[in-house]
Amino acid sequence: MKKILVPVDFSANSKNALHVAAEIARVTGATLELLHVNVEAAFAMPLSEFASPTDFARDEVYDESAEYLLKQMQKELHNNPAYKDIKTVTRIGDGFLYSCVRIAAESDGVDLVVMGTKGASGATEFFIGSNTEKVIRTSPCPILAIPESVQEFSLKTVLLPSTLKDDQQPVFNYLAEWQKLFDFRVKVLYLNNPQGYATDGSAELRKKQLAEEAGLSKPDVIMTGQSYFEESSILSVADQYEADMIVMATHQRKGLSHLLFGSTTEDTVNHSDIPVLAVPTKWMKK
Repeated sequence: MKKILVPVDFSANSKNALHVAAEIARVTGATLELLHVNVEAAFAMPLSEFASPTDFARDEVYDESAEYLLKQMQKELHNNPAYKDIKTVTRIGDGFLYSCVRIAAESDGVDLVVMGTKGASGATEFFIGSNTEKVIRTSPCPILAIPESVQEFSLKTVLLPSTLKDDQQPVFNYLAEWQKLFDFRVKVLYLNNPQGYATDGSAELRKKQLAEEAGLSKPDVIMTGQSYFEESSILSVADQYEADMIVMATHQRKGLSHLLFGSTTEDTVNHSDIPVLAVPTKWMKK
């Protein structure tokens, strides 16, 4: 892991996410890129969903103020002895948060995005969704969503909901790389029995095959019954086993497909009180 992108709006929530990103950078040696987006500019643009922020004049006063605050965040971070050697850079963008994150991730070779989330509920969740949901849906790289209630990043137990199908192999591989860095236990949640594995040990055998190929150390399998509310089951099991993080693959559905079928990963992120690491399948194919 060489570069971690952290979107910041200078709130306590984004500063908390920056602290988590710094913990990861301290272990991995990654550079932190602090990104601030002037989201108000998006609503000042005609046809802003389709126009590029670069087509419009930059607000120099806003940029100077944002740059000053970014420098202050850098200074505060480096004042902590644990983070004084972490390399940090800054970037300012205009427009929608999700599009600016995507552009920065693609152009700067970002390996991970760490961002704070407050979630969304009710009609807002159904029609609009949270900023984090939109970033997950469009980001080219993994997203680590940090709820505002998280005070520290310490991984002892990680929950991996999985169908145990072939397309899950890359996420097992990705999690194995994290395990080498943070040395946590893994609980594999086999949810809804989608592959038809019986409870006679065949799911355990399939998990063992995926784990051995990935180099994932001694994961346990948790079986659940049929459920129409996968997100609720995932969060319930995470609470039961006192998981410190949930790791999920996302297929990044968009448009009508997303409206009709939604995303279990996005729903989980929206309602989780522990960090959720969302790994896009396109990234996993690399």
